[in-house]
Order: sequence, then C-alpha cells, then structure tokens
Amino acid sequence: MSDRTTAADMQTRVLDIRTGHREQVHDLTAQCAQFLRDVSRGRDGLLNVFVPHATAGIAVLETGAGSDDDLLAALRDLLPADDRWHHRHGSPGHGRDHVLPALVPPHATLPVIAGELALGTWQSVTLVDTNRDNPERTVRLSFLG
Repeated sequence: MSDRTTAADMQTRVLDIRTGHREQVHDLTAQCAQFLRDVSRGRDGLLNVFVPHATAGIAVLETGAGSDDDLLAALRDLLPADDRWHHRHGSPGHGRDHVLPALVPPHATLPVIAGELALGTWQSVTLVDTNRDNPERTVRLSFLG
C-alpha cells in the first residue's frame, strides 16, 4: 500500500488485494473509510475507486446477506465460462472475464461528506473479480476534496 499526493487537493492510495483463484466479491468499504480518515481532514469531496485491470470491476451493493453471491450467480448466467468467447487465452471461458467490465464498470465515484463515505445503510464498495487466472489485484483510491 502506498500513498501519494498528486495535486494540492487530491490524495491517492493504491491497495494490493489478493482475490485468490476463485470468483469473488471483495468488500473494500473499510479500506475506503480508513483512507478517508487518513486524508480527507473532514472535508467534503469525492472518492474515486478504480481497478486498472481488464477483467475486474467495482460495484456498490449490499454484502453479507447473499447479494454478493447473487451477483456472482447472475454473472455466471449472463457470462457463462464456456467456449463461446473469441478471447480464448487462459482458463476455459476466460473470455467472459474480459466482458465483465462492460457490465460491472472498473470504477465508481462516491460522495464524501465531512470526511465520511456517504453510502446508504446497506451499501458497500466492492471489487468484483471473476478471473481465476489473476489472484493479485490493484485498486486505486483517489480523494478529491
């Protein structure tokens, strides 16, 4: 993890996330909140969460009550891991992982009020990774305030 100031009013932190070799919805909410405690100084602004990978996305959804598993099941229905995909390197069905960011975008920009993430009661910020071939992910958090 590293912090960097990129402009007078923007702070950035890079997170290294290990997702393993299975499909996963990884909750980033606590790490986002910690980042904001460290850099926001209680200011209002925007938090941008970005995953610079061609086979992962960022989603805001409820976790822990089954919605994360439901999302993965829906993605399996929409993007089956079979041989229909033109993009064919990697494990069988890997081409679907390259279509994922069209459905689950690689970024989210979220409001920050008084230094805290302004999420709804049950909302969490998550990394969605269906690519079993790449267990290491990078997530960039940027606060503009």
